[in-house]
Amino acid sequence: MRGGARTRRARQARRSHGYAGPDITDLGTDMAITIQDATTGRRFEAWIDGELAGFAEYMRGEALVVYPHTVVEPAFEGRGVGGALARAALDDARARDLPVLATCPFIKAWMVKHPEYADLAYENRSRVAD
Repeated sequence: MRGGARTRRARQARRSHGYAGPDITDLGTDMAITIQDATTGRRFEAWIDGELAGFAEYMRGEALVVYPHTVVEPAFEGRGVGGALARAALDDARARDLPVLATCPFIKAWMVKHPEYADLAYENRSRVAD
């Protein structure tokens, strides 16, 4: 569904969530986490002090984005890297007006804990008929 209320919600969300494009710095933690959209690898990457701290893979189409896998390097676990990746990935989906199919257990759980992203969840409305 393009245009209409969904597009207005997406524009409002971009403004309220401060969407910054492919390079996002999360200052809500005790360190600066820089998130980059590594389009050639089809993943968002989290960088801390020049080190790859984690990534969230995606499969992006014209009508849907799927987040199948998220990894946080052991040295960076428990420091907000996964949350920064989830927020950046979901903000990107919102900015592109794409519903999200979160097959990654982490991203799926993160969406449940952050109901402000519930409207992004993909709902399969197809029906099988004989």
